[in-house]
Amino acid sequence: MVALARKTLIYEWRKFLPAALAVAFSGLLLLMMTALMFGIFSSAGVYVSRSGGDIWAGYPGTQTVELGRPVPRDTEMWLRMDPAVVQVEPFQWLDGDWRGPAERGSVSVFVSGIDPNPNGLMFSHVLGPADRARLDEPDAVIVDEADLPKLGLDIGDTAFLNGHRVKIVAAANGLRTLGGVNIVTSIATARTLVSDAAERDKVAYYIARLAPGANPDAVRDRLAPIAAGHRFAVWTHDEFAYNAATYWMFETGAGLGFIFLSFVVFLVGVVITSQTLFAAVASSVREYAMLNALGAGIGALRRVILEQAFWVGTVGVIVGSVVSISLALLAHGQDVPISFNYIATIACGALVMAIALISGFLAVGAINHLEPANLLR
Repeated sequence: MVALARKTLIYEWRKFLPAALAVAFSGLLLLMMTALMFGIFSSAGVYVSRSGGDIWAGYPGTQTVELGRPVPRDTEMWLRMDPAVVQVEPFQWLDGDWRGPAERGSVSVFVSGIDPNPNGLMFSHVLGPADRARLDEPDAVIVDEADLPKLGLDIGDTAFLNGHRVKIVAAANGLRTLGGVNIVTSIATARTLVSDAAERDKVAYYIARLAPGANPDAVRDRLAPIAAGHRFAVWTHDEFAYNAATYWMFETGAGLGFIFLSFVVFLVGVVITSQTLFAAVASSVREYAMLNALGAGIGALRRVILEQAFWVGTVGVIVGSVVSISLALLAHGQDVPISFNYIATIACGALVMAIALISGFLAVGAINHLEPANLLR
């Protein structure tokens, strides 16, 4: 009976093709929605994920970079006093008002003031030594290449940022962030963009690099009591990036919207696939009745249908995966923020197989009332 399921799929593939396509399309939607969700929300942590360093220090309770507040000036000294810390640098983050071409109007941007040193930690995975050297020029800024059309400018053009004239000296890939345009400049230039002179020397974060082999968790725990007494907090690199992604995913409600939409896709996939499988089984009900008349029990026939559903799901997963990879490559070339997480990918595959198997259980209803006597009519 096991061989019968596979042979039926091979010789009557046209009957089961719609079900396999329905499963593949459901898998495609689930996988691409998940990749898009992780890509969008991981861009919220671009400040951390695109930067080096092992330890971040900021204001207590900060959940994402955009919510940062100035920390005491002695924060840097407390970090440097730890024996495992070998490099510390400040990171200034502030809101900005960008005014370029008149037809574009005003654009709200995020300003990232970084150390332009060639060995700097901030955005070290995006900006090379040549780009960082360009930030030494007064009023120089770097933007993401994909944001140039939004700003209506090109490399070498000038605009006004918080009332100060700045010049775009370079464009890079990997600086886009969730919620706005990220403008990268030197920390010296960033300080000139702060309207309140008393606030210019304050920074929101300090990033520290540890000696090779040092344990970031141990350093965080060692610094935690000091941080609690001096109005700053310490996170590991991975911890702060995770906090930023989960904040945008759950605290803003956007993540719940993706989860609800995934449930809708799952439900629609079950309905469509079960109907197509039911039709395929119903079209062969006389054959199942003959097998029943020859001694095959209803239980054995149900197992045949469930195995057919399993193979339909397997084919759907394979087809959906191939199409998803192709679309992912296309999206990557168009700067669409997508990111694949292997755990989420496995979960999507499990959901797709669940769609196929649930549909198989529903399709079993087509043989619940077999009447071999009907073959005599």
